[in-house]
Amino acid sequence: MNNLYEELLSAIHSVWTRRWIALGLAWAICLLGWLAVATIPNSYESKARIFIQLDDALAEQVGIGVADKKRDIERIRQTLTSAVNLEKVVRGTRLGDTIESPKQMEAAVLRLANNVKVVSQQDNLFEITATTSYSSFSDAENAKLAQDVAQKMIDIFREENLSGNRGEMVETLEFVNQQLRQREKQLEAAEQKRTVFEAQHPELAQGGTAIVQRLENSRSALRDVEGDLVAAQSALAAIDGQLASTPRTITGAGSGGAQAALAKAQASLAAMKARGLTDSHPDVIATRNQIAALKEPAAQEAANGGGTINPAYSSLQSIRAERQANVQALQARKAALQSDVSSLTASAIQDPELAAEAQRINRDYDVLRKQYDKLLQDREELKLRGEVKTEREAVKFEVVDPPTTPRAPVAPNRPVLLLGVLVMGVCGGCAGAFVLSRVRSVFSTTAGLERAMGLPVLGAISQNLTDGARALRRKRLKYFYGATAALGGLFVVLLAVEFIQRGMVA
Repeated sequence: MNNLYEELLSAIHSVWTRRWIALGLAWAICLLGWLAVATIPNSYESKARIFIQLDDALAEQVGIGVADKKRDIERIRQTLTSAVNLEKVVRGTRLGDTIESPKQMEAAVLRLANNVKVVSQQDNLFEITATTSYSSFSDAENAKLAQDVAQKMIDIFREENLSGNRGEMVETLEFVNQQLRQREKQLEAAEQKRTVFEAQHPELAQGGTAIVQRLENSRSALRDVEGDLVAAQSALAAIDGQLASTPRTITGAGSGGAQAALAKAQASLAAMKARGLTDSHPDVIATRNQIAALKEPAAQEAANGGGTINPAYSSLQSIRAERQANVQALQARKAALQSDVSSLTASAIQDPELAAEAQRINRDYDVLRKQYDKLLQDREELKLRGEVKTEREAVKFEVVDPPTTPRAPVAPNRPVLLLGVLVMGVCGGCAGAFVLSRVRSVFSTTAGLERAMGLPVLGAISQNLTDGARALRRKRLKYFYGATAALGGLFVVLLAVEFIQRGMVA
């Protein structure tokens, strides 16, 4: 520990002995370093944020979903920093004032590409950052240029978002209109050809349908009717089976009730007469009326075999009648279709070439008509989508934060660099003095001399100065302190100049 302490004291003494060399090296390093820091141009940064509303009920109604908008905006964001757009920025700002050749323009675009960033903070929120650090411009001009570049990027974003969509829609509509004109000419030619053919062969264009097509339709309808007839006959057979297994009448505990009541009433009337009651007696009159009312139900009951009519049997009969009528109607429809098929087959066999020609003409016309109608519908949908995208989205583009005016440079951090150069100069001067002391074999302490020589040191003689030498030393110390203070003062002056320049920009 003592050796380390002695080495430290020895190093400090060596540096102090060569303090003028250390100070000179410090001045040289600081001047060179501060000069290098002064040549670094200040970088000024301007930021802006833009917001685009994606949710729109009308746009979604016409088929423009949020996903489509996101893709369009992401495409614009990615192409915003393209060489073409950056060239627009260069020409629209002071950067283009000194551009005289394509090579200079290319270099300016490449440099600007490294200084412009478009970052998506959210799905519909974007931040544009522009940084300028051109040595040919002053700090105030760089700050204003950064703001102008950010504003120009916003203008290009708006232009790409609106006119880009409008241009794409115009090109698409022009293509669709061209296809429509071609299809319209082809459709007119096909319609004229069909009209001429129908005028020459009216028997092949009944209702505007070719014989072969009508024959195919009739055969298809016949197959459908035959299938329905088989199903209806199966249903009729099923209901016949149910009728066969269902009794017409129901016999049970309540069967023969009317006949029993009639017999009971007649027995009661006979008993009344046996007791000597006359025909004018009220009970006899009531019993006679009851007998008269029971005679008809008793006779009907006797005709049914002594039972009541089964309601299920009656319901099944109604269902059977309905299904039988359905079968008869299908049979009649089948016969009519078979007659049509036979007639059309005979006509097609008489002149198959004309029938095939009629079918081909009608097929070509139908295909062209469908294509024309589809293109016409697509054109109207595209028109509506284009109007919605250009008119509605123009309102929803909003600059949340306009381009900021830089008040202070973002780079370099000049005060820190100036302080770093000062510290480096002081340390470099001390290191240079220390290295120089090691080169020259001078011992600062007796202990160091003993270790180097391996011999004991008997004593040391202290330095004794005269009054004149002391005065000269004090004078030189004042000069040294003054030069050191001047170095610190120069550092303070440079800091003050830096902050004054920042204040002038603000």
